Amino acid sequence: MMTRFLVGLAVGIAALAAPRQAAAGTELYVSAEESGEIVVVDAERGEVAARVPVGKRPRGIKLSHDGKLLYVALSGSPRAAPGVDESKLPPPDRAADGIGVVDLATRKLVRTYASGQDPESFDLSRDGRTLYVSNEESSEMSVLDLKTGKVTRKVAVGGEPEGVTLRPDGKAVYVTSEQDNQVVAIDTRKLSVIARIPTGPRPRAIAFSRDGKTGFVTCENGGAITVFDAVKNVAAGTIKVEPVAKTPLGPRPMGAALSPDGKHLYVSNGRGESIAIVDVAGRKVARLIDGVGARPWGIATAGGKVYTANGPSNDVSIVDLTTGTVEKRIKVGGLPWGIAVK
Repeated sequence: MMTRFLVGLAVGIAALAAPRQAAAGTELYVSAEESGEIVVVDAERGEVAARVPVGKRPRGIKLSHDGKLLYVALSGSPRAAPGVDESKLPPPDRAADGIGVVDLATRKLVRTYASGQDPESFDLSRDGRTLYVSNEESSEMSVLDLKTGKVTRKVAVGGEPEGVTLRPDGKAVYVTSEQDNQVVAIDTRKLSVIARIPTGPRPRAIAFSRDGKTGFVTCENGGAITVFDAVKNVAAGTIKVEPVAKTPLGPRPMGAALSPDGKHLYVSNGRGESIAIVDVAGRKVARLIDGVGARPWGIATAGGKVYTANGPSNDVSIVDLTTGTVEKRIKVGGLPWGIAVK
């Protein structure tokens, strides 16, 4: 009896002495275009946890496949609204162009890769070895080898390229052209253009259904989403985003994120200050959530919530999908652009 008592006591003491492992929380990573930072946000606490200086005009961001690194597009081109006379802008700083790499464990910028001129968005190959980068000012897509740190190819795509997304099978990468109102499909093996698909005005982001057969393109100035057949690479319809609450410009589709189960597509509506929830199978807007923030752009989803980066209001919104309401708005400053969730 005494032996069992002593063993039990020893186990209890060992349990008390063992360090408790902190529960993994949800971290948000936000590119702050104006302040040149990645802002790390603790989603549960609703507060900024860290600020990581990265360089000029951070915009597109993406986590590495193992979640240890964050890639961020940096640009030395001066920021300007559409229609601005570019001859009156300060000269670009081409030395500031690149893809920054943030080590999330140390929360430090550890490297900046060459990227081509004025990188805005990019996607990461399935094997994690290659980045496909849109170069806005040079109308190209750069192919960046992460092992050598060199741009190995440049592919002409169209005026003002922005959104870049690999098809789920990795055999083709798609780039939106804001100026030409099209999506350009590129064979990732041959690195040649295989199709040009017409879209609505000013296409921004691209997302695919889980099976990779259907693509969705957010079209800011059209207030709609262009649907295309990603097997035949032809346009296949339009999903109009109708406003519920009245805003001066109405919905302006910008970012896009597919739900984990693939049933819904979440679309940030920019100056429409809302999120559209699209039924992927039905190809229609199932619900609109208003009052999200001023010009939500970057959008991500995890754990039954949607997260948006809201530029002019300098905050991040956390939207509960069960209730369809904004749960929190967290001030981050710096003109938030992109967002990723871990």
